[in-house]
Amino acid sequence: MAHSFEIYKDKAGEFRVRFKYNAETIFSTEGYKAKSSAQNAIDSFKKNGPGAPTEDNSGD
Repeated sequence: MAHSFEIYKDKAGEFRVRFKYNAETIFSTEGYKAKSSAQNAIDSFKKNGPGAPTEDNSGD
């Protein structure tokens, strides 16, 4: 699979989510105290992400 979500624990012991594409991390989330909150973030990305518009604030 070329892309995946990964839940991991950071050095502070909080749960975070990484989105990887071809083994490269594209983004990661804030830390969550509960693993279920990290899973909720993934569920939200999957539900709301496909229709997200592109916002160009580059000024060009």
